Amino acid sequence: MAAIDSVYQYYLSTYGNEHVSRYDSHKKSDLRNTYNSILKSNKESPLYKLKDDDGDVKKFAIDIKESARQIKNVIASLSEEGEDIASLFKKRVAVSDQEDVVSVEYIGNGGEKENTKSFQMEVKSLAKPQVNVGNYLRSDGHTLTPGSYSFDLSTSSNSYEFQFNVGEEDDNLAVQQKLGRLINNANIGLHADTVEGDRNTTALRIESRRTGLNEGEEYLFRVTPQGSTASIRAVQELGIDQMQSQAANSVFLLNGKERSSYANTFTINNAFEVNLKGVSPPGKPATIGFKASADAVADNIKSLTDSYNGILLMANHYEGTEQQSNKLIADIANVAKKFSSEFDEIGLSVGEDNLISIDRDKLKEVVNGSGAEGAFEVLNRFKEALGVRANKASIDPMNYVDKVVVAYKNPGKSFGAPYVSSMYSGMMMDQGL
Repeated sequence: MAAIDSVYQYYLSTYGNEHVSRYDSHKKSDLRNTYNSILKSNKESPLYKLKDDDGDVKKFAIDIKESARQIKNVIASLSEEGEDIASLFKKRVAVSDQEDVVSVEYIGNGGEKENTKSFQMEVKSLAKPQVNVGNYLRSDGHTLTPGSYSFDLSTSSNSYEFQFNVGEEDDNLAVQQKLGRLINNANIGLHADTVEGDRNTTALRIESRRTGLNEGEEYLFRVTPQGSTASIRAVQELGIDQMQSQAANSVFLLNGKERSSYANTFTINNAFEVNLKGVSPPGKPATIGFKASADAVADNIKSLTDSYNGILLMANHYEGTEQQSNKLIADIANVAKKFSSEFDEIGLSVGEDNLISIDRDKLKEVVNGSGAEGAFEVLNRFKEALGVRANKASIDPMNYVDKVVVAYKNPGKSFGAPYVSSMYSGMMMDQGL
């Protein structure tokens, strides 16, 4: 299980806190098409084993999957008004003059009711989660005697009973880690981990994923021991019932009027998705408005090239290792190389490292001039070609990792494997056959 834990830990620590895009949700037909594509890919895929046992190959596969997802989300955002990038002239782009304090994304449909030109926000305080931190105990000490213990963990809507055992060899750190896994695996909206203190001590830290408190609420979760004397003592010794900081709502001024929210990310008038990042300087609110059409087009094209550059930079990070990063680099870079000469005419250029850079002034001049139609035609073809490559990498990221083929399937006479929906999923569960 240690190998599996390390893979999930890498995924959660690297991508677990990323903002979920609305393009990550799909219709049933989209999910059905994805499932069918995976089955089709696996139908002729040979049986193989991963060469790498230290986890790097699995991290590489995760990075491929997530980079491809980012590209697909950007392409989806550029295709809302149809398949033509020229529609970006109609796509309104919101902007904040204090991105480090509050960022914003326009999510409306451009209707007449959304004719707000600008508004101001001054952030007084951010929404915060509840945090419990236990007592700092010597990591190699044995505070709890071997035996069985239990405690209740209550949230605003449910109550859960947790039971754990302490063995003869379990020191304090092992007990704390065991409790952390127990809480995390319960999937009840809490995250637990151990934190280090002075003089070789550690404590169990429990944090709610939710922020803010409803009116009348005093906590988001509460730990109470079971009735036995041993369990009461165990909770007291561990100190996991101690609240270090209480959950709090965000407080901000919207056009001078005080408002609050349970979270730091919320919508305004169903047209703007706002993300509070920091506290405003006193008396200096952030102004949120819209970018000019040409600037909006340049920003959207940059988001497309950034997603392309991102997957290449990720692949370059693994270059020289056992992973077949060269295959991924070639697959993605060839897309841009085919458009290199056409890009030069519209303000985009492909460097020797295959990364795309943008001359914003030239791009805006082209899209505002007589060459706009030709520029959009080139960008549309690039977007579609990149989407094909990203979809391929997303469906089968294992195609790009180093592996040993064990057996090939009988060509033309193989069958789909409905219970093995993805070799990627199998990788996440593999312990080295």
